[in-house]
Amino acid sequence: MLFVMVGIDRHTARVTWTVFLIALLLAMIYAAREAILLFILAIFFAYLLAPLVEYLDQLTPRRVSRRLSLATTYTVLIVLLILASVALGSRLSEEGSALFNKMPNLLKNPNLTRLPLPSWLEPFRARIISAASSYLETGTQQLLPFLQNAGGKLASFISGALFIVLVPILSFFFLKDAKEMRRSFLSFFYDSPNLTMMDNLLNDLHQLLGKYIRALAILSGATFVAYAILLEIIGVPYSVLLAAIAAPLEFIPVLGPLTASIAIILVAAFSGYQHLLWIFAFLAIYRIFQDYILSPYLMSEGVELHPLLVIFGVLAGERIGGVWGMFLSVPVLAAARVLVVRLQRAKQPV
Repeated sequence: MLFVMVGIDRHTARVTWTVFLIALLLAMIYAAREAILLFILAIFFAYLLAPLVEYLDQLTPRRVSRRLSLATTYTVLIVLLILASVALGSRLSEEGSALFNKMPNLLKNPNLTRLPLPSWLEPFRARIISAASSYLETGTQQLLPFLQNAGGKLASFISGALFIVLVPILSFFFLKDAKEMRRSFLSFFYDSPNLTMMDNLLNDLHQLLGKYIRALAILSGATFVAYAILLEIIGVPYSVLLAAIAAPLEFIPVLGPLTASIAIILVAAFSGYQHLLWIFAFLAIYRIFQDYILSPYLMSEGVELHPLLVIFGVLAGERIGGVWGMFLSVPVLAAARVLVVRLQRAKQPV
């Protein structure tokens, strides 16, 4: 009656109110984006640890609680991280400092004029070297301020949210209470015909995220080991540092491995390495093995997205959320696909 008295159509008022609520929800999500990201990373970390926790659960007697398995898992993880830091930390620090200090001299390396290039690029050798040197020299001059700025932002985020402490703690609770959380969520649909659909949807998302996160971790570890060993064998300078840079870039689809490959080739070229064709061959063979054999085997049927959609998602994610947006683009798109498939199946007659 009030809407009629003021001359507002009831349907228009409902639409306006709905739009307002959606806009308010999006604004709240944006305001809480750091906390949401923290919980998402905790969920991913929980999926990463879940197989180890389940394995320890099977080994321990029935009278031993799941909490003890979780505590054992975290103890093993901390020990492994400490050992890895001790083994690789000094080498990475040494190679990183050496590369940064030598970069100005590497840009003037006279061996660049003798690097092997395909015959069709030989006429453009001088231009290519000049352009690459100019680009890298400018980038080097801006690198330190950039790292200081990025490091300040990262330190602010980590200190403000207690990032390193909260992610394992939240993951502990997700692993401990996952089944109870699932039952509590499904309780909202006990009297609804959509109960079966929601149960199947949760199963699909569980399988999807589990396969995707664990596959990325294995691919990242395989990349580090393969790059470190092969680059060391063929004598590429800063092999461990380049492998350590390439490993986390595996978490960014398409653009991450491409960026790592370009960085390896440029560092090797400007360090005077004379066998760039070996690096090209190694990178090509490894990418074929990783992208067409190892990755499909690990992910199985979990992520079924067309490569063009993956590239679009990565580029759009970068514009929306930077590096984190690129990292989350594929699981978000894959989860959206699972949701659409389940809704379509629910509409089909039984």
